[in-house]
Amino acid sequence: MSNQSKLSKPRIGVVLSSGGVRGVYAHTGFLLALEKMDLDIQAMAGCSAGAVVGGIYASGTSVQELADAIFRIQPKKFWSPSLPEIFYSLFIRKGRGYTGMSPIKEAMAFCLRHLQAKTFEDCRIPFYTLAKNLLHGCKTVFDHGELAPRMMASAAAPLLYEPVEIDGQLYCDGALLELSPTDAICCKHQLDILIIHHVARSNKDKPEIQQVINQPWSMVQILNMLLYQQRPWYLSDSPITFRKCPCGCDALIIVIEPELPELLWPETESGTQVLETAKQQADELLQPYHDAIKYNKAILMEKISNTKDNTNTGCGV
Repeated sequence: MSNQSKLSKPRIGVVLSSGGVRGVYAHTGFLLALEKMDLDIQAMAGCSAGAVVGGIYASGTSVQELADAIFRIQPKKFWSPSLPEIFYSLFIRKGRGYTGMSPIKEAMAFCLRHLQAKTFEDCRIPFYTLAKNLLHGCKTVFDHGELAPRMMASAAAPLLYEPVEIDGQLYCDGALLELSPTDAICCKHQLDILIIHHVARSNKDKPEIQQVINQPWSMVQILNMLLYQQRPWYLSDSPITFRKCPCGCDALIIVIEPELPELLWPETESGTQVLETAKQQADELLQPYHDAIKYNKAILMEKISNTKDNTNTGCGV
């Protein structure tokens, strides 16, 4: 590759979607695939599970260290409801002050143990995440201040976790607003390519409600159905999709939507399988475009144009 080509390498950003515990494993596998491809990431954004994985990685922690940590993690390290406290709050206090089944402290402690930077400003890669402000009902994109509480605010699913207080305001899961914060980094960082890893559960094949009710933690499955009723604009029926940034800039959006094994809340036993599946599919889907993504956007656009008749590739460019 010539020096001129290297000087004009595309500026690449990454967005990690929501996706629960399964999303944490899947995004980690995806980042392992990107690391293998040796892509230079200029900016990252994440929501919910994507906020946890993206924040840890952007802080400077190696993705292999993160993978090793989640291989060992047990549900009690991120999910710690107390049945006596739940009973007392619901039946003795009639729900007064009851804002979630589990405190956020264990999940926050996990993040703190694996962060290399404590603030957004000190991250190795510029990072953004979003959460919902409970008072105003609006979207808040965090890009400065203490990292861990803002990551966890983005991941604090309502009813499951207590909301997170930041500067006197309460925040909860950003997935209530957007499954992926695609607008956070694209134009702000003048990106040429934005890669979205979308692992939120799909409602293409909706399960029967009785099947949902009979699953463990059926309340979580019902919440997932409510969150994921609408598919984001950038998805297609293909595992890889190419779009143009809707704001009108020249950025190319590459969307990866892998087919992943189930991993019901709050299980972790099949997490390794999810991670390896996400890693393998990202590698297979992106490898044909690897050199073009890394070195030359013009060649990438030409490759995409040549795949428009390929039924396995969604092309929206």
